Amino acid sequence: MTVGRLLALPLLGLLLGGCGIRATQVPTDFGAAPSRVPCSLAGPNQATQSAQGVPVQVFLLCGASLVTVDRTVGVPPGTPDARRRVIVAQGLLDQLAASPSAAERSAGYTTYVPGGLTVSGPGRRDPEDTLHLSTAPSRLTSYALAQLVCTLSDSAATEGDGSVILGGPDTGPLQRYACTADVRERPGNVEPPSSEVARR
Repeated sequence: MTVGRLLALPLLGLLLGGCGIRATQVPTDFGAAPSRVPCSLAGPNQATQSAQGVPVQVFLLCGASLVTVDRTVGVPPGTPDARRRVIVAQGLLDQLAASPSAAERSAGYTTYVPGGLTVSGPGRRDPEDTLHLSTAPSRLTSYALAQLVCTLSDSAATEGDGSVILGGPDTGPLQRYACTADVRERPGNVEPPSSEVARR
């Protein structure tokens, strides 16, 4: 080794040290930075895979928007249509109030629908697709109301026209609520549009 090369080695070490770079004899490859896509599930929902019943969809909150997830609701064979609507509606409420699965929570899903909420069918003078909640819709949070309206309005519990007639536990006014794109995208800021429904 020549004298010039011997002098160059210490100089190279000083330059690397001055730049904050540590010399190493082994390559360092830590791979790409981990990535996580929110509101995206890797596979079929575990609850859907293990349960038997009528396939349905419910709206959960993920980020600032409402997103559908698959669920099932048990309905006995031969159930009359009027009773079937109430059974499906109650099943949807129960699914909305249940804690999301571990995979859903990891992906950012959550729910604001309170537990213990029940539903009953129409009163004597109500339209036949009316649903009465045990808590008045006006007392629910904006997120919970949006989840309920969007889930029920496009289900077998209603006429499937994008709206649902809801009332409280008493004989107060009935309201027809609609699930719009704005409600799905900004449930915390946009309430479901509603209009009063007359009794017969």
